[in-house]
Amino acid sequence: PWVKPWGRARTGLGLPRNAATQRRYSGINILILWGGVIDRGFPSQNWLTFRQALSLGGNVRKGEHGTTIVHADRFVPKNEKQRADTDGDEPQAVPFLKRFTVFNVAQCDNLPEHLYAAGEPLPEREMVPQAEALIHATGADFRIGGERAFYMPGSDTIQVPPQPAFFHQIDYYRTCFHELGHWTGHPTRLARDLSGSFGSNTYAREELVALS
Repeated sequence: PWVKPWGRARTGLGLPRNAATQRRYSGINILILWGGVIDRGFPSQNWLTFRQALSLGGNVRKGEHGTTIVHADRFVPKNEKQRADTDGDEPQAVPFLKRFTVFNVAQCDNLPEHLYAAGEPLPEREMVPQAEALIHATGADFRIGGERAFYMPGSDTIQVPPQPAFFHQIDYYRTCFHELGHWTGHPTRLARDLSGSFGSNTYAREELVALS
């Protein structure tokens, strides 16, 4: 049976920040977002809300799950203001938490290129020049990051985890070339049927093609 040849990569633990405003997150949100980066192998400490991704001309990929963070603040209820005015006291503010869902830029497409940059370079294993040259020669749009490997026909992009996430160097290149096999099925290339869902005959046939 197939065994996933990679685990969780790591990125430098700089402070996470909002990619749209450049403001760094604080408090418990730092730990929450660090956990997201470590658990899911994201190569970047940049995060966005769904609407911020849209405002920057990008989008969150379909099926991606966000990370919940919180904003702590205080407010003074109307009746407390009235009581304070009557008694001549200072109004007592009530603390509250507001929840937000954010997405790592590695979960987004079509954002400005500079937002995808990792905070610190990942330590790489030895590169294979011939393999790198072949990948580059295809002209395929490779996205490096996350903890999944797949080809997305809609955006015509390939996503693979960072090289250090793989247990063996050869498996990184095997995965790249496997996804390139799917890439050849795009309508502008060999126009194979890539619509099959997992477990279907169409899906199985396409996997055999990519494995050959």
